[in-house]
Amino acid sequence: MKKIITISREFGAGGGEIGSKVAKALNWEYFHKELILKAAADCNMDVYRLLEWDEKSPINFGFTQSLFDFYNRPVSEQVFEAQKKVIIDIGSKGKCVITGRNANMILKEFDGCLNVFIHADFDWRLKRMKEKMPDMSEDKVAAEINAIDKKRKKYCSFYTKTEFGHSDYYDVCLDTSRLGTDECVRIITDIAKH
Repeated sequence: MKKIITISREFGAGGGEIGSKVAKALNWEYFHKELILKAAADCNMDVYRLLEWDEKSPINFGFTQSLFDFYNRPVSEQVFEAQKKVIIDIGSKGKCVITGRNANMILKEFDGCLNVFIHADFDWRLKRMKEKMPDMSEDKVAAEINAIDKKRKKYCSFYTKTEFGHSDYYDVCLDTSRLGTDECVRIITDIAKH
């Protein structure tokens, strides 16, 4: 039986919902944004500052960067290292589902790890997120989807030197626009049990 499941996802494809349901079906712990809060204690950072730098790659050094900042690791790297430590700790305990934060690559050496990528057609994601954000215009929702996907790709590339969403880095890739979220939950749960 697989004892760790990591879920990487395109924004709006339902990865968080699927991760939560899989964890519930298996009676395992589920980890998502709470990783940030746990990381806060490890790097002695303000939670709001962690949220600000969550899943961001470092800004390139330039003339505007102070000498003080130059000789210290960027905040984004401190946040990534703190989250990495938390993810390894969670993974070592097993029986968990972790969504996002490059957990698939951080735990790549762990036995019993099932790495899943959740994706969907853009129009399906747009419709789904428009329902979740009814006060935003369709154009703004589309821009948000594109911006978050771009940020996740950059973050993944910078910290893992891999390509976000490329099938080489996952055991299973599922399309929620074709299968639906409930079928994805069933597939992942079945694989984990067998």
